[in-house]
Amino acid sequence: MKQRLIIFAALLVAAVCALNAETRYASDGISPEMLGRLKAGYNRDASAKALRNALAGSSIDVLALNSENRASFDDNFSHKVKSRGITDQKRSGRCWLFTGLNVLRSQMMSRNDLGELKLSQAYNFFFDQLEKSNLFLQGMIDYAGRPDDDKMVEWLFRNPLSDGGQYTGLSDNISKYGVVPAEVMAESFSAENTSRLNQLLSLKLREYGLELRRMHAAGRKPAELKAAKERMLGDVYRMLALTIGEPPTEFTWTRRDSKGNAVDTRRYTPQSFYAEYAGNDLKNNYVMLMNDPTRPYHRLYEIDYDRHSYDGQNWTYVNLPVEEIKQMAIASIKDSTMMYFSCDVGKQLDRDRGYLDPANYDYESLFGTTFGMDKAQRIKTFASASSHAMTLMAVDLDDKGRPRKWMVENSWGDGPNGGHLIMSDRWFDEYMFRLVVDRKYVPAATLEILKQKPEKLPAWDPMFTPDE
Repeated sequence: MKQRLIIFAALLVAAVCALNAETRYASDGISPEMLGRLKAGYNRDASAKALRNALAGSSIDVLALNSENRASFDDNFSHKVKSRGITDQKRSGRCWLFTGLNVLRSQMMSRNDLGELKLSQAYNFFFDQLEKSNLFLQGMIDYAGRPDDDKMVEWLFRNPLSDGGQYTGLSDNISKYGVVPAEVMAESFSAENTSRLNQLLSLKLREYGLELRRMHAAGRKPAELKAAKERMLGDVYRMLALTIGEPPTEFTWTRRDSKGNAVDTRRYTPQSFYAEYAGNDLKNNYVMLMNDPTRPYHRLYEIDYDRHSYDGQNWTYVNLPVEEIKQMAIASIKDSTMMYFSCDVGKQLDRDRGYLDPANYDYESLFGTTFGMDKAQRIKTFASASSHAMTLMAVDLDDKGRPRKWMVENSWGDGPNGGHLIMSDRWFDEYMFRLVVDRKYVPAATLEILKQKPEKLPAWDPMFTPDE
């Protein structure tokens, strides 16, 4: 009898808890009464009806376009680095690669009095995808002993591969594999349209990740896991060679001066070509900067796994106020030196003018509400992050030396401003994230920060956002 009473009491408690839960969920959901109040609060006057009719057949951006802001557009710049020609990444996320190679080729042409020079994105992209595949597979081995729901294991499976990236991936790639002229390894359809190849490679890598975890669980030795990884990379290599092409190990190239005269014809490897015509120490001669107002400034940070190769360098940056970053950018431009630059390009972009400004679109007037988050709040809520890399190459200064606007060389092919984007200084403040600057333009106090032990941030930090 006592046991029955205990069981009855337990059932009664469970029933009460369930009833309370149902009551709580019901009260927190949208009830008919709440829906009625929402409907009653919607204004149905003539102006609302006219706006509804307009929105039914038009783009939100068309109706929100701020006509008053269009009148202030100006394309004159006080300081500009000569552009070496616009490139086109097509339907791919390789902006980081185009940006880095555009900066590099400008230096190569200037230093060596070269004529037309374009570098092969396909060549470096091949090795980028191979290195990222190894990074994922070795990560699967390193964390094979952790449970399936471990956050790092989950993150790896969510992010096995991408065509996006950032500067350290570029510097590691070029330092290891060199570069080749565009005519030595041409673009392919899959290089210019990466989504399907990326999807298939990611699918295969996830399958292999599971296999490595099963091997570890079965007690297979580290040497066996390593051999399995190499077999898997063989499949990745074959997929890349079939779609992008197999990279050359040697090539013949004729050097021409800026007047188009042939100077000499020689045999090169990708590494010897880079060493002779560029030779930059991309890892040590440049400083990576970030403007992240969610964290203390004048600190050194490192993002775990934010790299392209297992033996490469994580994105490690000095976090600075935007005004300090601007001064280094201005010094670089005045000295005719372009920079790797990345930002949240999709925000307030007027594509017709190639112009970025916070006042381009007036969504607040259109919808009768406000969008009031500042930069730090947008970062914390994942509403804004670095999304695209371009080449910073111009600034317009007023008579007191203050920037009014900036210009970048983009990689979207021909378009407004000859394929360049112009951004107001206000937009720069709100949506600029990364800048990579030659050390000679960096103040001594900032260089001292590089001596700090970096604070390591997890791979899933909001600042882990590949530029695409």
